[in-house]
Amino acid sequence: MTNTLFAKLASFLTFFVPRPFMDYYAFRVWRSGLFDRNFYRGVNRGVNPIYRAFPIRHYVRFGENIGWQPNPDFSPEAYKRLNPDLADPQILPLLHYIRFGKKEGRLIKDISSGPRADDISIADLRSLAALAPKIPSRFAVHAHIYYHELWDDFSRKLVDLDIPFDLFVTITRFGEKTDALRTEILEQFPTATVVFMPNHGRDIFPFVHLVSSGLLSRYEAVCKVHTKKSPHRKDGDIWRDALISGLLRGKDTSAYLDRFLADPMASLWVADGQHYDDPVWWGSNLAVADSLLRRVEMVADKDRLSFAAGSMYWLKQELVATMRGMSLTATDFEQEYGQVDGTVAHAFERALGYMAEDGGHRIVQTSQLEEMAPVETAPRPDYVSAFYLPQFHRVPENDEWWGQGYTEWVAVSAAEPNYDFHHHPQLPGRFGFYDLRQTEVLGEQAELAKEMGIDAFCTYFYWFDGKRILESPIDRLLKHPDVDFPFYLCWANESWRRNWDGLSGEVLLDQGYADEFEEKLANDTAVYMRDPRYQRPDGTRPRFVIYRPEDIPDAKASIARLRDAWRACGIGEVELGAVLFHVEGEHQFDPDLLDFWVEMPPHNLVTPEQYLLGGPADTELDLHPVAGFSGLIYDYRGVVANSNNAAYTDKLPHNTIAGVMPSWDNTARRGASGHIAWGSNPMTFDAWMAQTCTHRLSKSYRTELFVNSWNEWAEKAMLEPSRQYGDAYLRVLAKWSKT
Repeated sequence: MTNTLFAKLASFLTFFVPRPFMDYYAFRVWRSGLFDRNFYRGVNRGVNPIYRAFPIRHYVRFGENIGWQPNPDFSPEAYKRLNPDLADPQILPLLHYIRFGKKEGRLIKDISSGPRADDISIADLRSLAALAPKIPSRFAVHAHIYYHELWDDFSRKLVDLDIPFDLFVTITRFGEKTDALRTEILEQFPTATVVFMPNHGRDIFPFVHLVSSGLLSRYEAVCKVHTKKSPHRKDGDIWRDALISGLLRGKDTSAYLDRFLADPMASLWVADGQHYDDPVWWGSNLAVADSLLRRVEMVADKDRLSFAAGSMYWLKQELVATMRGMSLTATDFEQEYGQVDGTVAHAFERALGYMAEDGGHRIVQTSQLEEMAPVETAPRPDYVSAFYLPQFHRVPENDEWWGQGYTEWVAVSAAEPNYDFHHHPQLPGRFGFYDLRQTEVLGEQAELAKEMGIDAFCTYFYWFDGKRILESPIDRLLKHPDVDFPFYLCWANESWRRNWDGLSGEVLLDQGYADEFEEKLANDTAVYMRDPRYQRPDGTRPRFVIYRPEDIPDAKASIARLRDAWRACGIGEVELGAVLFHVEGEHQFDPDLLDFWVEMPPHNLVTPEQYLLGGPADTELDLHPVAGFSGLIYDYRGVVANSNNAAYTDKLPHNTIAGVMPSWDNTARRGASGHIAWGSNPMTFDAWMAQTCTHRLSKSYRTELFVNSWNEWAEKAMLEPSRQYGDAYLRVLAKWSKT
């Protein structure tokens, strides 16, 4: 007992008594930015509270001597062993690295090594997708097993969880023993999905590969863990356990996940000490991380970095989907030969932090969840509509104007990239290249839309003084009363022109307003209004939308006659609205003539300040456009901000339905002269939905929400599942539209 007291006293004296050289060392460590306080405290939790208050001082007096790391990447013991000329015990590893080693590019840690893995093929994405559980649990856990002897530690953690989860295990194969491990895992977890993966991209690529297959897209949150080993750390097992135990919390896991999910802007959860927020950690990874981020319309900033170290975390579904949007494949990852930095795997760790914080989201640590105050639930829309385009079938006019066999899919699939990492063409996912003359497609779309919180499709109605076009899908629907497709009509009253904008260029189909057109229009639309699937959002009046009412020569008189005509044909009162278009029409129009207005982004939301390319001033963001590009690229995030700006919202009619858009890019139609909203991904769309529900919805007409749109594929304004993001945009909508 006496000896213990004397030892503690000697230790305290060593810690507090001034020692000029060691204090100088502590100063150099502090100034270098290479010491991570959160990391040091997080993995060395048993340190005396007094020492914890001065972690750098503790490191230089005690920690370095016993092999503790100042950050995840620097190992004092490995630094001296890997650099034999530093064998002199008087040489202090971190001080030497600060003064000389960093400039000399010396090795700073061992690379995890093990027996040579079998050279096996990578599982095909379609084969993986077929392994998805028919009825998924709320949560998923992915464990990558490189060190097979550590599986028992993982299984004990997994068995103790108090949450419903689907287990996905990827194993690096080392011969027959690996087959035995797979059998053991399936005996313990019979419903688990176990896949052999080569040692490629370390623990990152196996996870990314599962994400790319769509296997992990249906969960509220996904946990990623792996058999992290640090042979150069004397406390490696303690460190690994701290990382995993910070996420897999046994019988308390459900409570932590509830807190994580309750905060709509928390997107990634890491163990304490694993959130790094200093640009010093860029290392040699900045350029590679930037190229990864541009795949999902983000850009890396050399002066800003926030990421999850250790590569173990919980992620929400919109972050998983954004990761999927990178479309990374095995060829994007280098061959493994012991690299200590600068690989795609290293860069991905850092890029993930940008994805996690996009659109105002944040990374949280375990202790922050413990301290989290209840989050007030934002309002939810009472009714959600989405514009619906019927141009996915052949008509003679399009054959004549654009070539035999033309439908919207022709333009979509022929789209070409216009700048670096431009994800074109955008191709359909779940529904494929459908033909809307097959009415069952409408039923499948409506079933998914209802599941995700959409109440009705606002379907474009092309009517030119009695001449119809693209009418086949909606007319066929009337003959199939069994297809549950809730809809109402939007009269797209603009001329069809060669350049697709309805404003200029050769006129293909002219929009006229002949005498008594109102009666003809009322009679032609009444057929649909009598269908029980035609929507009456207020419970009484069928709804009808006019795309450009300002183009009607005598709008006041025409609207009065149109209302009278509906009454005359037995429809009664109609709830009549219009779109807020970005270009003023030819005629004066009193907004009070209509019951409501529809906000339709990006109309009226793009200002010069958001221009990234093609605007009045150059920006720092270089997208490297292709030769001949003459279009306009603007900032999606800026459009989101504008939608809640008082200078904009104060000018809206009082009866406006708030609108959002998942993305925008009409280069599939207009080629090099198109307009693009750069910066859209599931995370930024989630931020727009959060902003709209929190700040705009209470003032929206009848607390409604409008989305542009369900399937404008050639304008990249689509909620429908795509190959890039799956059904992520729909899941974001569901998150904010369903109670």
